[in-house]
Amino acid sequence: MVVTEREMKQIVKELSSRDARLAKVIAANNLCTVGRNPEPVTHFEALVESIISQQLAVKAADTIYGRVKKLVNGRMLASRVLTLSEQDMREAGVSGAKFKAIQGLAEAAVSKRILVNKLHEIDDDQLIFDQLTSLWGLGPWTVDMFMMFQLGRLDIWPTGDLGVRRGWERIYGLKEEIKPNELEKKGEKFRPYRSVVAWYCWRALT
Repeated sequence: MVVTEREMKQIVKELSSRDARLAKVIAANNLCTVGRNPEPVTHFEALVESIISQQLAVKAADTIYGRVKKLVNGRMLASRVLTLSEQDMREAGVSGAKFKAIQGLAEAAVSKRILVNKLHEIDDDQLIFDQLTSLWGLGPWTVDMFMMFQLGRLDIWPTGDLGVRRGWERIYGLKEEIKPNELEKKGEKFRPYRSVVAWYCWRALT
């Protein structure tokens, strides 16, 4: 899903009209980039990159991902990934657990159990979420990030993300930490643009 600058301006205007505190954060920051990915990669590649990035600093993740891409001669295809051994991947810096997750994703793609590179054709976000989280090593956070930044889905509400919760607390001046299930309810009034609200929660921390 590609969101134009004009469409995003309309969305943030609508959100600002619903909530004065959020409006201040929107006004103080750049226009949300969800759905406006300038250099799209395949969905399979984006998911492999997400798995590698889990719990790593950006620079380290980029280095490891670059090494893995060299192992498949620059083309991140599921069929090529399946030919890599665990030793190859470990030497590139990929942990055993992440190797297992990447191989499971590649197997699902090659067997067509999940049509990974056609996920954008599914309108139901929950269906995509259920398919991907059924794979070992692909948790809710990874799938939420994939749906927001790769598929450009505008109504993802990643309450499991610590940054979103801390940003919300800052925006609304909360003295105590907000729990994910509490934030789930708070987000209801922002449907169908909760991804945009999450993005501005992150901005509130910068």
